[in-house]
Amino acid sequence: MYGKNNKTPESQPSGKNPNRVTGGLKGQGVDHIVMVSEDGYENKIPAMKYVQSLEDQIRKQRAAITVIDRKLTRTETAIGSLQARKSYD
Repeated sequence: MYGKNNKTPESQPSGKNPNRVTGGLKGQGVDHIVMVSEDGYENKIPAMKYVQSLEDQIRKQRAAITVIDRKLTRTETAIGSLQARKSYD
């Protein structure tokens, strides 16, 4: 009750559309950090938030692909069983 910390864990998705999050970060120009090495070369390194938003996109797309793959398998099975019934008739 007292002293409880009600922060949400960082591993849970925020519920926001990852495409919009990534686009917003890119539009704000915070998708990468520029580091200058000792020899004067500039290295562009992706920001952690940007990488996390890309990972969220990948996770969401993989989940959608899994659902579609299951539906496709079920449809193929149903078609196969209908064709087997038709061949017996």
